[in-house]
Amino acid sequence: MQRIQLTEELSFSRIVHGMWRLNDWKYTPEQTVELIEHCLEQGITTFDHADIYGSYTCEKIFGDALSLKPELREQMELVSKCGIVLESENRPAHKSHHYNTSKEHILLSVDNSLRDLQTDYLDTLLIHRPDPMMNPEEVAEAFSALKKAGKVRTFGVSNFKSHQFSMLESYLDEPLVTNQVEVSAAQLENVQDGTLDHALEKRIAPMAWSPLAGGAIFSDEKSVRLKDTLTQVAEELGTEDLSEVLYAWILRHPSQIMPIAGSGKKERINAAVRALDYHLTLDQWFAILHASMGHDVP
Repeated sequence: MQRIQLTEELSFSRIVHGMWRLNDWKYTPEQTVELIEHCLEQGITTFDHADIYGSYTCEKIFGDALSLKPELREQMELVSKCGIVLESENRPAHKSHHYNTSKEHILLSVDNSLRDLQTDYLDTLLIHRPDPMMNPEEVAEAFSALKKAGKVRTFGVSNFKSHQFSMLESYLDEPLVTNQVEVSAAQLENVQDGTLDHALEKRIAPMAWSPLAGGAIFSDEKSVRLKDTLTQVAEELGTEDLSEVLYAWILRHPSQIMPIAGSGKKERINAAVRALDYHLTLDQWFAILHASMGHDVP
């Protein structure tokens, strides 16, 4: 498994496993441990969480499983996110859907995540979404306090555009280590608007959520063009699994994107890992880009 070095002390597996749907899989703690161990066996050591996943349930499900084999914690990197507030029976104090990036909320969210994940620290904490009411000085104070307390090793953001990333980082004591954004052959916004260029400028490897476009890549109007092109490239690569081609397309980008495989099925996880063995030619990469756009590059 390839590794991406975020700092001198911290690296992530090139393929990240996402826990957004963990609650939907209805696994027992034992089955969740089995899934975690399967990921580790494949070289996937980085697990992506957020406080709100599963309406504030997924981190606890993962933590309950981890408590059965706590020694696994030292074999993995845990990422979590905060800043989105959902109305939920699991958080009675939350009365509406909004953003909250206050110092108080960040500190409380991290304490909740540490409790639910049954761990003493997070490897990386991300601000989940840009917040129009963000006070960067408060975020900086929260990050500094969490770092000093040993509760979070590094910090990053999610869904930030380049100017939002740079603004927040200008207030911090140390650089942000990643930006988690949506990237897929069907969703080109962050490929085209300079977000990935900014990652290259900052020398940070971004994380990519929904690399298969949530399955929509095989069902919407654009899929007619994409599927034909993906099938052709798959044949050239010697595989019948189009998801492998989709992962390979992301992995080919020079910013060293780390795609998040968010499946509870072992074969789907294995497909993401197999994609590391492919290296698309420029002809293949641009053919997929053209199919997604519906026209050639200028």
